[in-house]
Amino acid sequence: MSKPDLMRVLLDISLIVGLARLMGALLRRCGQPAVVGEIIAGILLGPSVLGVLAPGAFAYLFAPTVQPYLFLLAQIGLIFFMFLVGLGVDPAELRARLGLAGAISGVSILAPLALGAALALGLLYPLNGLPDVSPAAFAVFIGAAMSITAFPVLARMVGDLRLDSRLPAVAGLALATASIDDLAAWCLLALAIALGKSQGLVSALPTIAAMLAFALAMATVGRLALGALLARFPENAGPAAERTLFTGLYAVVVLGALCTEWIGIDVIFGGFLVGAVLPKGRPVLGRLKEQTENFIATFLLPIFFAYSGLNTKLGLLDTPRLWLVCLAVIGVAVLGKFAGVYLVARLGGLPRREAGVLGWLMNTRGLTELIILNIALGLGVISPTLFTIFVLMALATTMMATPLIERLLAGAVKKALR
Repeated sequence: MSKPDLMRVLLDISLIVGLARLMGALLRRCGQPAVVGEIIAGILLGPSVLGVLAPGAFAYLFAPTVQPYLFLLAQIGLIFFMFLVGLGVDPAELRARLGLAGAISGVSILAPLALGAALALGLLYPLNGLPDVSPAAFAVFIGAAMSITAFPVLARMVGDLRLDSRLPAVAGLALATASIDDLAAWCLLALAIALGKSQGLVSALPTIAAMLAFALAMATVGRLALGALLARFPENAGPAAERTLFTGLYAVVVLGALCTEWIGIDVIFGGFLVGAVLPKGRPVLGRLKEQTENFIATFLLPIFFAYSGLNTKLGLLDTPRLWLVCLAVIGVAVLGKFAGVYLVARLGGLPRREAGVLGWLMNTRGLTELIILNIALGLGVISPTLFTIFVLMALATTMMATPLIERLLAGAVKKALR
């Protein structure tokens, strides 16, 4: 890296982190999750806004020579973010909460998956303009993008809206459902990546088999090894020993990412698997999560949002037809997710208000959607135009959740006062 590029990267990071923090705080004051503001900050710094208003500044700040370094930092952030997502997966708790949560999660995956695949093959594939891409891989990627729920955003909404005290049963059900949903969606994404990197299902089978073998090894031998590592550090071992433990776990996360990349899936799955198989219940893991999350959320993830913003080009939606397609994507995403969750929740005995709140919570996509989109764009499965359309879908479905839930809750209060 040349000295001018180093200076530009440092300037970019300062600008990205500062603007992300500012926009996150601004959107929170407007009743939206901070992640919405951070995604918008990334778009503001991209070609859609800064590139139009100040093309010279944009060309200097985000020159092609500095973008690979931003991509590297973004990838490191995603690896550890996925480790945190996996750390939140407790297999024992998931087994205990199967039943209604499992049924809702199943429908909330299958309904948008089916609708997304139909939309992909019927409308979006010809629009994508990439004939070398397998229709099956394209359909699975679009289905995964429609199916995902942003668990971290949902969890934050539950806290911000005080649903744990206002609707405790719905809050617990939403968290359990989203956990199962996330696990299933990441498995679906792994399949999509295997298909995207191959010429069809048959040629993808070795990659899928290798991934399953690695996951099985992590869930058995890996879990035992990680348990033995944790056992060597008792809770009263002190700060120095705790830092040593954290260093060892971080090294395992990076090695896990290296393994999944070598297998041919993606680096993010290595981090996720390490977090998922790590034995739960130790207070030290809570401190590990807090310390890791603070740095990742405030420093590395905004760089990922900015990198996503560089690929979001609103100018590509230059015809009324493309904007209609964008509206159709948003409509199908909402229909598949909200309608499916609402219907099963009502059949499971939830009143209309609670079922509606659950449906809108599960409809949030946020950061998790961007992860899928960036992988698809990097593999050449979707075009920049479709990338932009789906970024707008992620923003729309995330932003609509809070006001719609507040309206449902306010309506219930008015009804109780009559």
